[in-house]
Amino acid sequence: MERAPQEADAAAAQGAVAGRARRFVVGGGALVVVALLAYWLGSSGGNGEEAAPRPSATPTPSATLTVPDVFKRVGPSVVVIQAGKSLGTGVIAAEDGTILTAHHVVKGTSNRDAEDVTVTFADGTKAKAVVASSNPKRDVATLKPAKLPEIVVPATLGGAATVGAPVVAIGNPLGLTYSVSTGVVSGLNRTADRTAKDGDLNGLIQFDASVNPGSSGGPLLDARGLVIGIVVSIADPGGDESFAGIAFAVPIGAALGGGEGDGPPGDGPQI
Repeated sequence: MERAPQEADAAAAQGAVAGRARRFVVGGGALVVVALLAYWLGSSGGNGEEAAPRPSATPTPSATLTVPDVFKRVGPSVVVIQAGKSLGTGVIAAEDGTILTAHHVVKGTSNRDAEDVTVTFADGTKAKAVVASSNPKRDVATLKPAKLPEIVVPATLGGAATVGAPVVAIGNPLGLTYSVSTGVVSGLNRTADRTAKDGDLNGLIQFDASVNPGSSGGPLLDARGLVIGIVVSIADPGGDESFAGIAFAVPIGAALGGGEGDGPPGDGPQI
């Protein structure tokens, strides 16, 4: 991982945290166009379940929103994913209902994609889904559901992450569906260790909004409700797979395959 100039002890501390980061789970044409848009935007700039938001139209965000407004706008785009014993989150990324999520959520046995995947949309519609594409190196995948809800509300993808900027995470931590947490972007270009076979994840967004097992694959949003990343891992110094204040997301440009690199221009090291 390339680091900005800093004191040696700070670099060592950052490496120690990244070394303990781990993935977490519980128990294509339309995207190409969106990827280019996200790339361009980035360069310029169930127990105790909460009721899912009611689907509504999603206009292109142009101004800062309150957290309730972000949830109201993007909540209808978030889905619950069950892949065998694995619980995760996804976000509708295109008008045809294509869902973007983390690869490890739908990873089956022997590194093969899971065959039994069920998605639940915000309006309660349930459908089987197949893995349309996957990229283990970036820990992202797309799903094609067999059935869509009456109203499909894709999220608005794109936007750059800025250190200190507010972010919102929506997901299903520990099975608590449609949970919302807030925080800030804590750092950029971070690295999270994975298995030797999978290789490290680089160029990640570090943030401090609370996420836990089940949050993987969910959207990381900026104050305008734009999806700027896909949640993939947490730092787990205690080895108990619980949130310790540090989480990571793949930049949306990387998640959508925006060129050779994984993030918009200027995002540094790439996956």
